[in-house]
Amino acid sequence: MSNKMWGGRFSERPDAIMEEINVSIDVDRHLYAQDIAASKAHAAMLAAQGIITAVDAKNIAKGLDTILSEIAKGSFDFKRALEDIHMNVENRLGELIGPAAGRLHTARSRNDQVATDFRLYVRDTIDELDAALAAFQGALVERAIEHAATVMPGFTHLQTAQPVTFGHHLLAYVEMASRDRGRFADARKRLNESPLGAAALAGTSFPIDREATARALGFERPMANSLDAVSDRDFVLETLSAAAIAAVHLSRFAEEIVIWTSPLVGLVRLSDKFTTGSSIMPQKRNPDAAELVRAKTGRVIGALTALLIVMKGLPLAYQKDMQEDKEGAMEALSALSLAVRAMTGMVGDLTPDDARMKVAAGGGYATATDLADWLVRTLKMPFRDAHHVTGRIVALASKEGVALHELPLKAMREVEPKITAEVFNVLSVEASVKSRTSFGGTAPKNVLAQAKGWLKRLEKEQKFD
Repeated sequence: MSNKMWGGRFSERPDAIMEEINVSIDVDRHLYAQDIAASKAHAAMLAAQGIITAVDAKNIAKGLDTILSEIAKGSFDFKRALEDIHMNVENRLGELIGPAAGRLHTARSRNDQVATDFRLYVRDTIDELDAALAAFQGALVERAIEHAATVMPGFTHLQTAQPVTFGHHLLAYVEMASRDRGRFADARKRLNESPLGAAALAGTSFPIDREATARALGFERPMANSLDAVSDRDFVLETLSAAAIAAVHLSRFAEEIVIWTSPLVGLVRLSDKFTTGSSIMPQKRNPDAAELVRAKTGRVIGALTALLIVMKGLPLAYQKDMQEDKEGAMEALSALSLAVRAMTGMVGDLTPDDARMKVAAGGGYATATDLADWLVRTLKMPFRDAHHVTGRIVALASKEGVALHELPLKAMREVEPKITAEVFNVLSVEASVKSRTSFGGTAPKNVLAQAKGWLKRLEKEQKFD
């Protein structure tokens, strides 16, 4: 008996284990909407070019719409014996409209089909991720406006460095998300070319119109080389690269939330909505949502690495190895989408402890740089000299067990006689953040202006979507 998919060349069925390793329907069934859209565009083009009749094209389109409805309702019977989404759709189409279904595959191959379907899928996913990242930015901006003047410790090496504001800290992630969105936009622009019509690898002798199918599917143009069209997976790699960087940004923020919510730190609190308890310790409140966001980053990075390894040794054109391009990528992009939405929820849920933040901001002699700057600005001291003098004053305050602003003026003058009482105007954490007025600095007026600017930008984007 000849094989239904491969034709008369094969007279025996494949071994059971061959069927198991070869089947992809469990994964590529998620491409059903894209597969049907591409098939409808292809059929319409074939009719327009006189390759199939208008009647056949009409019946094909009607049958494909029926299949789309069946899958959406959950009544479609996916058959693993048919391997993939393409053959499942074509088989059902044959049941619905008869022999005309066999004309749909004229001038195309499963190679250009899957490349087209997956480009459409990735493009749709990028659009969804962009919207999710925009919502994440919006949540951050709203909290930044609310906390433009809320003082908190800024860290380097996880040691208290200089006071900043909570709003300023949140806006850092707005900037990161903006770059993430830019990377996804770049990937989308480059992937937006149509492989459809490249057929197996060499193009086709039929007089097809690839420009027409590209337009119908929202692509900018058809891909210029048929070999490249069926064998390229740059679009997945580039999207996963952008996803991995975005996931790392989310993971860094998640790590901060884990640290901040620890009772040992206690800078912020998450409600019951984004925490869990312990089965044995009733007092526990665990930041599990943040921890899971942090963990999902590994899945995204792993998918990128796995596909790079799959592709690195493949000659042109299509190889069956490339069937492994979808499962990891789909899981990774889904994980990133979930992580973005979880982080957006946590941003809205975070309750900072303003008083504790302020105390922590002043710990570790965080305004020492303000003292050094005052020495430079007021006493015209070279910065390296001011740095040395400030270090000696910090050492003295540490020895006395007091904060800088609590050290008596007399004690400071023992280190530098020219210091005046005016110095105490810069040693509070509020004065410190207020003074950081340089572009991009943490001064509350800067933060408020930046946040409001971002809010207008995001609202404008939403208006034009």
